Amino acid sequence: MERSKVMTMTMTTTTMAMAAVGFALLFMAPQADATRFIVGGGGVGWTTNVNYTVWAQGKHFYNGDWLFFVYDRNQMNVLEVNKTDYESCNADHPLHNWTTGAGRDVVPLNVTRHYYFISGKGFCYGGMKLAVRVENPPPPPKAAPLNDKSGSSPSATFYRGQLVLPAAFAIAALWDTFVRIW
Repeated sequence: MERSKVMTMTMTTTTMAMAAVGFALLFMAPQADATRFIVGGGGVGWTTNVNYTVWAQGKHFYNGDWLFFVYDRNQMNVLEVNKTDYESCNADHPLHNWTTGAGRDVVPLNVTRHYYFISGKGFCYGGMKLAVRVENPPPPPKAAPLNDKSGSSPSATFYRGQLVLPAAFAIAALWDTFVRIW
């Protein structure tokens, strides 16, 4: 019976140690930041008499971002079209109809390319069209070089990084394992 209890404690401890390592990896992993753009802005949304070319200027749309279309579901829609149909406001052959019927449609920008959106039912002629270019996110900034005159040793810099918190979790898990077994 005692051997069974030790085996159970060992399995529980192993599970806890694996969870601690998982948390450590989670904290050390780089963050992926996707942006959800409300088309036209929060106060306007997807409607007529808005210049969406001006709205999109200066914005960077990256792979993984989202477009959130908010509009009157009884009158308008969101159609993805090719460049030719975008320029001529032709809604006859959309590449994709993003309209869900709720008037709150989310479009994932998950491919690096140009996207063209229009509203059918004649609203495109009133300006309800949007073109965005999706690009890959920029690389993360490079770390500043170590300055030997700063007075900090490489080991001190090492402990100031993202290793402290995960290491603390791992040590705590190992200590808990040690205490439970003995």
